[in-house]
Amino acid sequence: MPSFEKAYIGGGCFWCTEAIFSKIKGIKEVVSGYAGGFDSNPTYEKVCMGITGHAECVEIAYDKSVISFNELLTIHMLTHDPTTLNRQGADKGTQYRSIIFYKNKFEEETAKKIIEEAKSWYKDPIVTEITNFLKFFPAEEYHQKYFENHPFQPYCAYVITPKISTYRKKLMNYWID
Repeated sequence: MPSFEKAYIGGGCFWCTEAIFSKIKGIKEVVSGYAGGFDSNPTYEKVCMGITGHAECVEIAYDKSVISFNELLTIHMLTHDPTTLNRQGADKGTQYRSIIFYKNKFEEETAKKIIEEAKSWYKDPIVTEITNFLKFFPAEEYHQKYFENHPFQPYCAYVITPKISTYRKKLMNYWID
């Protein structure tokens, strides 16, 4: 029987992150949501205004016998730009920051190790935040499986579809077809 762990990461719009990680082997479920802020009742509207301190992120339930935490973070660092502060493409604001949440010392040390490795992959400095996980707030239901449910919505068609096409090739060994 699989042993599922949970990981929490953010790399811009949670629709993009969810769409990519939902295609990775060993992932049971990906939930879009908010973490890393101070508001006890974050909503999409408040998070988008930048007044809650939260990042758009995902909760990834994964089978650690299929994919490791190290591999998840490697994929994370390859599938967004960890060198842009509070921004991914046209999405700007602290809610779009690159972030890795850790729940224990092993996860914290793994995150530091992956970021150190990733420094050689980019010409600009990495600005990914590594922070202690406190609480995850699932986003509103209409955000869940957004790409799957709205593939022809303009953001999905022009931003997420090309990302998936690019990363499907780069992550072939991890990708579910």
